[in-house]
Amino acid sequence: MARRDLLKITGVGLAAAGAASLATTATAQAQSTAADWDKVFPKSDKVDHQKVSFRNRYGITLSGDLYLPKNRAGQALAAIVVGGPFGAVKEQSSGLYAQIMAERGFATLAFDGSFTGESGGEPRNIASPDINTEDFSAAVDYLGLRPEVDRERIGMIGVCGWGGFALNAVAVDKRVKAVVASTMYDMTRVMSKGYNDSVTLEQRTQTLDRLSRQRWVDVASGNTVYQQPYNVLKGGEPQFLVDYHDYYMTPRGYHKRAVNSGNAWSQTTPLSFMNMPILTYIAEISPRPVLFVHGEKAHSRYFAETAFAAAAEPKELMIIPGASHVDLYDQVDKIPFDKLESFFGQHLSA
Repeated sequence: MARRDLLKITGVGLAAAGAASLATTATAQAQSTAADWDKVFPKSDKVDHQKVSFRNRYGITLSGDLYLPKNRAGQALAAIVVGGPFGAVKEQSSGLYAQIMAERGFATLAFDGSFTGESGGEPRNIASPDINTEDFSAAVDYLGLRPEVDRERIGMIGVCGWGGFALNAVAVDKRVKAVVASTMYDMTRVMSKGYNDSVTLEQRTQTLDRLSRQRWVDVASGNTVYQQPYNVLKGGEPQFLVDYHDYYMTPRGYHKRAVNSGNAWSQTTPLSFMNMPILTYIAEISPRPVLFVHGEKAHSRYFAETAFAAAAEPKELMIIPGASHVDLYDQVDKIPFDKLESFFGQHLSA
């Protein structure tokens, strides 16, 4: 397989590239109504929803959706921060998770990572293992100041690539009491080693040389160069790429602000991921509990199994029979919401 083709099916290519439809920074907005609902899932009549904004430690303004159960009766609630998938926006999978967990009694916050969606940061559509980990902790900062939230009962859900960021965040942020990694990727592993760790040292060196030289191109032109879009199936793609297309490029999950919905990561985004393994300290999540949820048929299952082996007790790995990687983005009959509710109910108890 050519190196370019290999990159297309690593974390670089998951969200394909192109500079079109880059979103601008958003400010906090008033509580949404049905008329301005912009999610790919229906609005629940069991929760109150509000668009919010907050700043991370690097001064970047992040945009989020806060979901609160309608029957909260003024009590301080356990809360959950939700992020992901990698290259998605809060109007997609993370928002669905957040809304359903709010229906089940939690205050929840889904947010756009720095440089993506409605969040701030320039240039657009870049990612960073450090800054995206910080984004999770900034969301914890925000929730801990909300009057509806009991700051001593905050948990976290990371979906896909943000599952790895969530684990990294919780390892260092001791305020978080429990974490779920759903259909997780370790983006630093896949970008540096390829799928199933198939990239050779020679290939890695060639990629780093090319990306390093791309920096000169960007600086000389004053523009960020993006990869070419990977949004049309030509036939013969691996099934997981077909699954991604079925979610991000069809009415099922398409959102104009999502990097994966025909937009772009910058060409140099992989550089920091290739040199900063994010799960080095995963064992330090203990003694707080971690739950891994993954599909039986997911191409990414090995990420969860490896992370589970490296994590310390208490830990649990839940394999969903017959489920693919993308099934756990939005298939509510396969996402184990009963398990998530009981997990957080137990570990975020007063």
